[in-house]
Amino acid sequence: MIALTFDDGPDPVWTPRLLDLLADIGARATFFVIAARATRHPDLIARMSDEGHSIGVHCAEHARHPLRDIAWGRNDAWQSLARLRAMDACPRLWRTPWGELAWWTGRVAREQQLRLVHWTVDTHDWRGDTAQQMFEATRDRLKDGAIVLAHDGIGPGARRTDAAQTLGFVELAAEQARADGIELGALA
Repeated sequence: MIALTFDDGPDPVWTPRLLDLLADIGARATFFVIAARATRHPDLIARMSDEGHSIGVHCAEHARHPLRDIAWGRNDAWQSLARLRAMDACPRLWRTPWGELAWWTGRVAREQQLRLVHWTVDTHDWRGDTAQQMFEATRDRLKDGAIVLAHDGIGPGARRTDAAQTLGFVELAAEQARADGIELGALA
């Protein structure tokens, strides 16, 4: 299985389009959501769950863990979980902003019974590369066991204004996975 994962959403424009695409290609994914965005779009969180996707914690505030202290980290994780649980989502996975960890991140993850998740394949879609460029740069690593990082939301530092090329990348990756006999799935 290749795990497709998406950070920084849900986005009111791009997440529904991505969900439509995933339904069309028969794939499941994992969404690491920003709690405030999830609160503004509970319908998208419900749709993710209803369609068999996994929902993970990304953050309440998209901040770099090494620049914050443990009290901030505990509060950010707690706020994120409380908001998502209020929408009947029960995340067990956590991907930190930029994948950065502080000395305390693992401790907070254990306290909250969350499993930290990184990635093995980075699309760098935030840069605004074309779908073909992203696919060519990652093709050799789209193998069984890969965890692919992409974004359904436009996060801090993004050089793109939309996620259209990310959707194009997903189509290309799905074609490759099908040709290789590999399922696209969600992390458990």
